[in-house]
Amino acid sequence: MSVITPYAPGSGQVIKQAPYPVYRFTSIPIPFRPPYRFGLPYFSPIFLQEWRNMRFDLVHAHCPFTTADLARSAAKSQHIPLVATFHSKYRQDFEHNVPNKDVVDMMVKRVIRFYEKADEVWIPQAAVEPTLREYGYKGAVTVVENGNDFSTPVEEIEALRNDMREELGLLPNETMLLFVGQHIWEKNIGFILDALALIKDKPFHLYMVGTGYAVHDIRDKIKELGLSQNVTMLGNIHDRERLKAIDAAADLFLFPSLYDNAPLVVREAAAMHTPSLMLQESTAAEVIQPDINGFLTANDKHAYAARICHLMEHPELLQAAGKKASNTIARSWEDVIDEVILRYRDIQESYKIKHGK
Repeated sequence: MSVITPYAPGSGQVIKQAPYPVYRFTSIPIPFRPPYRFGLPYFSPIFLQEWRNMRFDLVHAHCPFTTADLARSAAKSQHIPLVATFHSKYRQDFEHNVPNKDVVDMMVKRVIRFYEKADEVWIPQAAVEPTLREYGYKGAVTVVENGNDFSTPVEEIEALRNDMREELGLLPNETMLLFVGQHIWEKNIGFILDALALIKDKPFHLYMVGTGYAVHDIRDKIKELGLSQNVTMLGNIHDRERLKAIDAAADLFLFPSLYDNAPLVVREAAAMHTPSLMLQESTAAEVIQPDINGFLTANDKHAYAARICHLMEHPELLQAAGKKASNTIARSWEDVIDEVILRYRDIQESYKIKHGK
């Protein structure tokens, strides 16, 4: 396996540790949308030289933009199948930066044209399909779940939890809440803060991991709501082991996003026995069995705050849901990859039959 991806600042150590070759090409920041970047493979002469010599049996595109163009050209020139995964609500991303609806519609149509040219389209969970249909895609889809790299024996999770809680200075009776993700308003971070402002006299502390275009406004909102003693922004964390320990230390993962389709961060938290509190109508919440492997509330800050308070008063519910989440939500990549390889082989055989090879 090889990975082809735009260069991203701060990812060097992760790339070095990868057990497979990673080829990166030039990228530039997308204005007003950090940490998103726009890839420029055709302005990367060293990469292009390597790219021309690469040969594949199958290409799999995980976004419909510049890397997708590379994948499609490789599939066409090398006469191999193209798989494409759809996992994001691109229209909302476009609308954030493009005020003209007609232009947004045109951009969405371009995305769908790419998926229409793929030999097979994958989605990470069934609830993602309505978004793809809404965008105009009419072809078949295959559900292939995401895995995660945080799966860890129970005894190690407990040790990671205790060490990280001590490092963070949490009190024994203090509930640790956690949010991991881009710091953008689309993630419903304002909703989280508004809910917590209703219960700021309770013994909890929220840690936020990530960055994004709204990071400064979020910091201002924390101050305005009087939550400075209750919330700590940790910024980006590239060290996967440290992020794993932070997930383990948390009691409850807060993710009321209506923007996300199938967030990996919920699966990563589940792997470390940390259940999530999500919204009933969200696509992302499809994996949640209410009060069994996670928790749901209505899209109302008072209901969200009340459920947090209830769970703080009943830690046994958090522990039980966290254990169940690790068994029902957090599949390891090792588990998922067996399914993926079998699917790849089927796609290759179908491609050969279709093209008379």
